[in-house]
Amino acid sequence: VDVKVLKGVVMISLSDKMLYQTGKFEVLPAAQEVLGKVAKVINDYDTYSVLIEGNTDNATLNSTSVPRDNWDLSALRGTAVAKVLQTQFGVNPNRITAGGRSEYNPKTTNASVSGRAENRRTEIIIMPKLDEFMKLMDIAPKK
Repeated sequence: VDVKVLKGVVMISLSDKMLYQTGKFEVLPAAQEVLGKVAKVINDYDTYSVLIEGNTDNATLNSTSVPRDNWDLSALRGTAVAKVLQTQFGVNPNRITAGGRSEYNPKTTNASVSGRAENRRTEIIIMPKLDEFMKLMDIAPKK
């Protein structure tokens, strides 16, 4: 788990091994503890929006069933985490946006085993609503 706070935005990066089996999108039972802690933070900041992004490495995933490719896998992983936060930890789904970035948002090179492992992640970004964000940035619109 990697947590960063930048200008009022909390970015939580979770390794794929913590959440899923290789090539799968079902959230592992062992991930419940860490997702419960994340949900507590999300629920404590109940006016903030939550963006959940699945990310993959660039290893080809070709299948005739779901997931068919890295786009599918990343999006299904993002929505799987969103559903767990909603159904098991009471996060209001009106606050959640979930999706996938496939292999197109790497943190590092995909040329090594360790690099590919770092790129396979799900990121949860907790951010203020636009008006609160503008206040944090000291650029609130003039009335």
